[in-house]
Amino acid sequence: MRLERKRTRVGLVAAAALPLVASALVLGAQSATADTSQGRQLLKGTKPQWATAAADRGATADSSKVTARVYLAGKDAAGLAAYAKAVSDPNSANYGHYLSSAQTQSRFGATASQIAEVTNWLRSAGLKVTGSNQHYITVTGDVSAAEKAFGTQLHNYTKSGHTYRAPTGTASAPASLQGAVLTVTGLDNAPKKSSHDDTLPPPEAVFRNSGPFSTYYGSKTDKSLPSAYGSKAPYTIKGYTGEQLRAAYGAGKYTGKGVTVAITDAYASPYIAQDAAQYAKANGDQKYKKGQLSQVLPTDYNSTDDCGAAGWYGEETLDVEAVHAVAPDADIVYVGGASCFDNDLLDALSKVVDNHLADIVSNSWGDVEANETPDVAAAYDQVFQQGAVEGIGFYFSSGDNGDNVASTGVKQADTPGNSPWATSVGGTSLAVGKNDKYEWETGWGTEKSVLSADGKTWTGFPGPYTSGAGGGTSQLYAQPFYQAGVVPDALSLANGGTVKQRVEPDISAVADPNTGFLVGQTQAFPDGSLQYSEYRIGGTSLAAPVISAVQALAQQARHGIAIGFANPLIYNQYGTSAYHDVTDHPLGQGQGIGVVRVDYANSFDASDGLITSLRTLGVDASLHATPGYDDVTGVGTPAKGYVTSSLPKNNR
Repeated sequence: MRLERKRTRVGLVAAAALPLVASALVLGAQSATADTSQGRQLLKGTKPQWATAAADRGATADSSKVTARVYLAGKDAAGLAAYAKAVSDPNSANYGHYLSSAQTQSRFGATASQIAEVTNWLRSAGLKVTGSNQHYITVTGDVSAAEKAFGTQLHNYTKSGHTYRAPTGTASAPASLQGAVLTVTGLDNAPKKSSHDDTLPPPEAVFRNSGPFSTYYGSKTDKSLPSAYGSKAPYTIKGYTGEQLRAAYGAGKYTGKGVTVAITDAYASPYIAQDAAQYAKANGDQKYKKGQLSQVLPTDYNSTDDCGAAGWYGEETLDVEAVHAVAPDADIVYVGGASCFDNDLLDALSKVVDNHLADIVSNSWGDVEANETPDVAAAYDQVFQQGAVEGIGFYFSSGDNGDNVASTGVKQADTPGNSPWATSVGGTSLAVGKNDKYEWETGWGTEKSVLSADGKTWTGFPGPYTSGAGGGTSQLYAQPFYQAGVVPDALSLANGGTVKQRVEPDISAVADPNTGFLVGQTQAFPDGSLQYSEYRIGGTSLAAPVISAVQALAQQARHGIAIGFANPLIYNQYGTSAYHDVTDHPLGQGQGIGVVRVDYANSFDASDGLITSLRTLGVDASLHATPGYDDVTGVGTPAKGYVTSSLPKNNR
C-alpha cells in the first residue's frame, strides 16, 4: 500500500455501500424518543438499514454473546445542543462564552444517579457491566439478555455475502430512566471486530518519488514531451514546504504561538518524534521546542491486522509535520486510538474534550456515509457538542474518492465530517509560483494518461479518473442553520425530496498529491533496513491539518480567544475577501491544466524503469468546483486576509 493512496482512514471495516434513508436528524436532535404506550424510550437509528426482511435468516442463538456500549444522554441533551449552537454563532449574545470541562460535565453530563440507574437496569436484564465512565457503560452477555434489556429481537441477516447479527426493530430503554440513555451500539456486529491485544508492526515498505521536479509550480518543463492543452505541461513539484503553504494561505507574522492543536489517528508511529525533528531540520522549519510535541497513547492496541496499523504511520507523520510547518509555534498533542474502529476513535476524541487537551482537533480519517449508522453518529455528535461548549473545534478530511461512486457504487458523502457539528475540509490543486506567490487553485480531481512507447503522445488523453476531493450531500443529516442561504438548493436537495440536507465540505486547502506536501518518514527499505526518507504526499488528509494549522494562526490573531466550533463563523464570512473562491477553470473557461509526473515503476528506484504520465487537474468525478459554494471546496480556501478576519469586531 503506497502513501499516495486514499488517505482517509476507515473507522469501520468497509462493508458494501447501501443507500441510507434520509432521516430528520437536525442540529440538536436527540436519537431517543419516548414510546409511552409501551413504557419504553425508543433509541432511534439502532436498527441498521441493511437488516431487511428479505435478508433475514432467522433468530440469533440465545447463547451467542453480545458486547455493547450504552451511551449516556446526560442530564440535559437538548440544552447541550442549544448551548453549543449559541457559543459558536457569531450572531449570538453567548458567542464565545465557553465552559470548562468540569462546568460542561456539571451542567450537561450524566449524574451519578443516572449512571447508577442505567447500570441497575442493565444488570437486572442479565447483562454484565464491564466498565463505565461519564460517557458510556459497556456490557456483555448472551443474546437473550440483550433482547430483554433493549426490547427487540436479534436476528441473523445476510449482507455482502456474509451473515451478521442485528436488531429486528428499534432498540429501546425503559421510559422510567427519563431519557438517560442516548443510544446503544454493538447490537449489530457488522463487521466483526477483532479484540485481541497486539503490538505495533514495523513501518510499511518505502515509497519515493522520481524526478525531475519543479521547485515551484511551472518552474521546470521538458520541451521534448508532447503538448497538452495547448502548451508544454510543467513537471510536478518536489513537494511544497511550510514556507510556500504559509505564503499561499496568508500566514503573515502569525505562527500559532500560545495555541495547541490536537491530532487524532489510530495507533502511533514509533518514529514520529524523531521523524518530525529530522524533517524540520532538513526543510528549514523551526526546531521543536522542548515539550512542543507530546503524545497521549492508549495502554493497549487491538485489531492491528484488521486496520493495517503500519499504514497509519505515514498519516500521523504527515499530520504532525504539516501542522508544524504552517504553525511553527503551535503546540501539538498527538492522541492515538487503540484501533481504527469507532469505539476507540471516539475514546480518543473524548480524551481531548474531557481534558481540554487542545482548542483545535485535526482528524484525517473517516468512512463513507453508507457505513455509518445513526446510533454511532449520535455518539460522535455528542462529543462534538461537548467540545463546542468548551471552545473546541473538530476538523475532518472530506475523503479522497470524489463522489464515492467509483469506490462504492453509490454517490455519497463521508463521515464523521458529515456531522453538522464538525468542519469538513475539502481539497484543491494548488499553484504556488516563484517567490512563494499564490497563483491559483482548482478543485482536486485527477485524470491520468501515460506517455506512449514512442514518446510522441499521451495515451488515451486525458485518461481515466484516479482520485479527487470528497464531497456531497448527506442522507443522514438535515441542513444546519449556518448553511442556509449559502449552499445552493441544487446541492442541499440533491437526494430528492423537499428537506434540505447537510452538504460537505465546509472549507478546503491543498490536497492534490500532484501539488502536494513534502513529508519525511521512517520506512522499510528493500534490504530490510529502516531509514528516514522524504516524498510528496497529498489527500484531504493533508488539507485537514493545513486548515487546522491556519486556524491556530487565526486563534493567535484573536489574542488567544478560541474559535471553537468554526462552521458558523466560516459561513458568516462567506463571499468576503477572506477566501479564495476556487473553481474548475482558474485559467479561463475551457482551459485545461496538466502536470507531468515521473514515477518509479517499483515505487522505490529506477531499476525496474520509470513511468511518465500526464495528470489533468480539476476534474473531480461528478463533483464541480463552481463560483460560490460548491461540494468540492466549500466556501473556498483561506486568502491573505483570512487569519485576521475572525477577530471579534471590537478588536479588528
